[in-house]
Amino acid sequence: MDQRRGRGVRRRRARHRQDAGPRRFRHTGRRGQGGGTAVRAQREWAAQPYSDRAAVLRRAARLFEEHQQEIETWLVRESGAIRPFAALQVSSGGAEECHEAAALAGAPYGELLRSGQERLSFARRKPVGVVGVIAPFNVPITLAMRAVAPALALGNAVVLKPGPRTAISGGVVFARVFEEAGLPPGLLHVLPGGADVGAVVVEHPQVPVIAFTGSTRAGRAIGVAAARHLKRVHLELGGNSALVVMDDVDLEKAASVGAWGSFVHAGQICMASSRHLVHAPVADDYTALLAQHADALPVGDPLGENVALGPIIDAGQRDNIHRIVTETVKAGARLAAGGTYQDLFYRPTVLTDVPLTAPAYAQEIFGPVAPVVPFQDLDEAARLAAGTEYGLSLGILTRDVMKGLALAERVPSGLVHINDQTVNDEALIPFGGVGDSGTGSRHGGTAANLEAFTEQQWVTVRGELPHYPF
Repeated sequence: MDQRRGRGVRRRRARHRQDAGPRRFRHTGRRGQGGGTAVRAQREWAAQPYSDRAAVLRRAARLFEEHQQEIETWLVRESGAIRPFAALQVSSGGAEECHEAAALAGAPYGELLRSGQERLSFARRKPVGVVGVIAPFNVPITLAMRAVAPALALGNAVVLKPGPRTAISGGVVFARVFEEAGLPPGLLHVLPGGADVGAVVVEHPQVPVIAFTGSTRAGRAIGVAAARHLKRVHLELGGNSALVVMDDVDLEKAASVGAWGSFVHAGQICMASSRHLVHAPVADDYTALLAQHADALPVGDPLGENVALGPIIDAGQRDNIHRIVTETVKAGARLAAGGTYQDLFYRPTVLTDVPLTAPAYAQEIFGPVAPVVPFQDLDEAARLAAGTEYGLSLGILTRDVMKGLALAERVPSGLVHINDQTVNDEALIPFGGVGDSGTGSRHGGTAANLEAFTEQQWVTVRGELPHYPF
């Protein structure tokens, strides 16, 4: 994947835009027959030994490692990630996801069941067929690979629609890596484009499962469209996650933790620490320390040296962030840090005295903004943390971990981190949110991936034909 190959990738990508569209999924009208290349290729792939699928995924992992710097550069150029964050995506979201999926290929895929009759009874998992993966721009490798890799490992074909702003790092890179890894033709289709392309994938009768990561608004529309066709859909959506700070913690360490949770990747992460709920006796001191951290963070060209935050993805998103900040200040909040921008570079922002009805508290921001709200006791902390339609991630900072666990029991959330901020992920863990954050933990871990990308089939076997009274 050197520069010459990169030019080849771009040429292939241009051709792919023309010939990889919906017409490749033509069908005769009977579900699963007469259809596209993905359907035919998937049947052959599912029939191969699991060890062959695992070998392809292990080779893909090695290719992510071998070409890490080149892939990092594409991530920086397309998504605005600083290089350390891009490196984490390639190593964790690329290589580690492939390694975990390689192990998944050989995982147990059924169980023996008891029966009241003289027969062998068991349930087994079979691949669903073709999985549609629709991924966003912000963390394009991780948020696509967590579905692409396990779906392939379990014997499926995949149609991947990357975010149009990260079509290379979130799409073409996948095609090149798996091609070099030896994935048979027809199993991975990359369809760059906008919402119209995603709609075709969701509506197509030969794509029975959709894995979508993106905004809650788009997720609702996809859920409605998929329901019309009785499709299974896995939705990983937005968040408005709370970081609860108790008065018994080291405040300097807590402010560092909070700054990372709100400002990493310019806050463009679904599980960012979007609301800092701080015990009232230390709220002012915590806010001052958090503002110091925000003021000290260098913002600029992510290809440059010593940059902590790169650009917002585009002017529209930057303007929405600034709208939220200015409207919140007009509602009575006070700027403790930030609140300004130059071009697409938005300064890390800390807001205090934030009304609970203000946009920065009530809405998903998707930018480097940290609203701070005090609470008086644990009951109020639980009420505030749970007082959102989202339920993705929760962080609780306290020396009393049992108190933290008790508080977590009262807050609906797919992820909970005691003594850490809200942005955490690993390839082998179940990931997902509740409420407006999605349909639960459908990504990561053997159980979640089997549930997401296979169908359960009941099988019985008798040694002799049974006798019936008819």
